[in-house]
Amino acid sequence: MIIRISFLLGLKLFLCVKLLADFQVFAPCAQTSTLWIVKAHTGDQEFELKVIDKVNLGFPGRVITKHPHKPLLYVISTRGEVGKVPGAVIFLSEDGFYKSHKQIHFQNDACFLSLDNEGKHLLGISYGSGRLHVYPLDAHGIPGEAVSTIDAGMNKAHCVLLPPDGKNLYIPYVKDNLALLQYSYDGDSGGIIPLEPQNANPPEGTGPRHMAYHPTLPMVYFSNEQGVGLSVYHRQANGQLKIKQDINILPQGMSKIGLSASDLLITPDGKFLFAGLRGHKQNFDHISRYRVLEDGRAEFLGLTKAEKIPWGLTLSPDGKYLMVSATLGSSLNAYHILPGGNLQEVGSLGWDTGISDLITR
Repeated sequence: MIIRISFLLGLKLFLCVKLLADFQVFAPCAQTSTLWIVKAHTGDQEFELKVIDKVNLGFPGRVITKHPHKPLLYVISTRGEVGKVPGAVIFLSEDGFYKSHKQIHFQNDACFLSLDNEGKHLLGISYGSGRLHVYPLDAHGIPGEAVSTIDAGMNKAHCVLLPPDGKNLYIPYVKDNLALLQYSYDGDSGGIIPLEPQNANPPEGTGPRHMAYHPTLPMVYFSNEQGVGLSVYHRQANGQLKIKQDINILPQGMSKIGLSASDLLITPDGKFLFAGLRGHKQNFDHISRYRVLEDGRAEFLGLTKAEKIPWGLTLSPDGKYLMVSATLGSSLNAYHILPGGNLQEVGSLGWDTGISDLITR
């Protein structure tokens, strides 16, 4: 009897692990006003991507994020009339499958959405206006009117993401509005206060775009849109950022003209960083790979060839696979993250041109 019970418990655990290894990819397409839902099956000897559904959202959604605790997704358009920017809350079942969605309106468009650590507020930053909005969420996860709005008076903002302790916000600006603005953040009220000095003054030519936080060390990483490589900052006790590295990854003598970095991710264990390198005019599309050293600094490992314009990156829930959306390649591409930080492509799937953001559950 004991042996039989042990066997059944072991079988149940094995099946649960196998079930959890599979995951779904969600990606909005502005050109078709749809939400793509793709299942990734991760077998022992195979990796399979299969389209599960294409949901008609009824508006051109482009940016997506997920609630940290509830089975909810949020989608927003990158354009629209102020106060009437279209968006949606996506309701999922507990096992991650689509149930329904509710159309809503936001104050401004957004090129990046994220939630605070407690899941109380949704934050959106606009590239076109540079405005940051903090929307409170009700008991059902529906956003209300913004409780905080920050307008720095310049556009080309790209990202808003909270650190593990949730106490600060850092807003990077690219191109001619090069800046890295620093704020304190109150997770209870959604209140934002500028730090002094407010600007961390990133080096000329870097263009910090997207960011990632080390899970345990006070380090912040930025993909450099114009600099193409990676910048590493130390987050000091007062919340101020101090630059530690500005890493150039291009072969010696290669021009940066027509190239730009895109998304940036760090693995859950803090060991590796991956960033997209978009070869707009040079046909040089890659994923750049970095090892994180013990002191939090980064070491460039190399480049993995990617499909045309690798824009959006996300990790599988277990952190073992990197998923990449190629906007002009019209494909979703999956890479297995190997122990040394190399990437092995294990699957791809054709989908709509122009998809630039994606998440997994």
